[in-house]
Formats: sequence, C-alpha cells, structure tokens
Amino acid sequence: MKTTKKFFFALIALFCAYNLSAQTADEIISKHLEASGGKGFLSGLTSVYYEATMDVMGMQATVKNTTLNGKGTRQDVDIMGSLMTTCYNDKGGWTINPFMGGTTAEDMPETQYNSGKDNIYLGAPFLNYAEKGYKAEFNGTETVMDVTAYKVTMTSPSNNVSVYYFDPNTFYMLKSIEQADMQGQMVENVMRYSDYRNTEGYIMPFKIDMDMAGGQMSMTLTVSKVELNQPVNDSIFIKQ
Repeated sequence: MKTTKKFFFALIALFCAYNLSAQTADEIISKHLEASGGKGFLSGLTSVYYEATMDVMGMQATVKNTTLNGKGTRQDVDIMGSLMTTCYNDKGGWTINPFMGGTTAEDMPETQYNSGKDNIYLGAPFLNYAEKGYKAEFNGTETVMDVTAYKVTMTSPSNNVSVYYFDPNTFYMLKSIEQADMQGQMVENVMRYSDYRNTEGYIMPFKIDMDMAGGQMSMTLTVSKVELNQPVNDSIFIKQ
C-alpha cells in the first residue's frame, strides 16, 4: 500500500513538473491577455484614464494618466505643487521635470523614448507582440511573493530587454524588471503588481510597488479611479 501511495504521489509530482515545462512564452502571454480582459476586448479599447496617489519615499503625490490607444500616453505627477509630466506619442516623447530645473517641455533622449514608446498601445507589450517585432522566451519559474511564477523575457525591436513574472493560476502579472534610460544611463526598474480589479471588463492592478533606478528610489502607486473609452483630445500629447 505504501509503495502504491509513493507511486501515486510521484506521478502527481511528475505531472506538475511536466505542466510547468510544457508552457511556452506564447501560451503564457495569451493566457495573460485573456486574464486582462481578452485580446478582442483590449484591441477594442480606445482610451484608458486613471487617477492614483503615489507615496514617493514619504512624500505624497497625485497621478493622472491618460492613454489614447495608438496615439499617445501622458502621465502628470503633482508632488507638493510641482507638476512633472512624461509623455509619449507616435512620433516622439517629451518631459517637463521641475525637479531637474525644467520649466518647459523638453524632448526625451532617444533611448528613453525607445524603452517606453510602445506604452501608447493598450495591452503593450503583449498584444500582437510578435507582429511588432518582439521576441519572447520562457525561462522557467522563479518565486515571487511566495508564488512559483512563470518567467518570460521579452526583447523589443530596439533590443530593450524586460523580464515578466506571471501567476500560474490567474496569469496576472506579479512582477516586471525593465531597463530604462536615466540621464543617459541605463538603470533597472522593478515593479510588483497586486490588488487586481475589474473595471467594465478591463482587469488591472490597483497597487504597484516600484524600486526605481536600481533601487535608488522606492514608490507605491495606489489607483483610485479608472475610466475607459472616454473622449481624449490628442493635442495633450503634443509638445507645448
């Protein structure tokens, strides 16, 4: 009887191991898109607007983020009365950063634009990633917040490498590691996602914990409001 039980549990373990190894990057990404609302639903979105509060190393900030699908994405962060703006559109990107002495819009470096330009597309970088020239590779599993998460590495057409971790049960994203340009130097930004909620069929995390610039700065973003398919004047994405 003991031998039979050992054999049974060995089969279960083998079955679980097989399921882990049988996953491919394409399958994981497909399931993640479905968990986010579905490929068809995401493709049909015209805009997403959200408001949030941000804790920046003890300082409080308010965040307003607008994405018009395929046209542009803009984030305005108000920290103690100073407004910092980061904007990408289909032609370029610009920023206003009063904390670096900037009072007017300035073009962002090409490396920074390349690392974030696909955020103008809702569902990026996963929606139609192969058609856009991305390469995806499944790299096994890694423990993230006590979850044995699927690990997928994606390389953009401009050779920016990002790593994403997905919950094998929900296929929500748990963590991402992305390379970003900071004053001419490439740094690593780590984000952890939680508190997923459904807004009219669109599922997104309402809490994001961030370790930016290689851990030099920690922030927590808490979403308070989400609106879908609202009219957006695309002039807000034009450098003023």
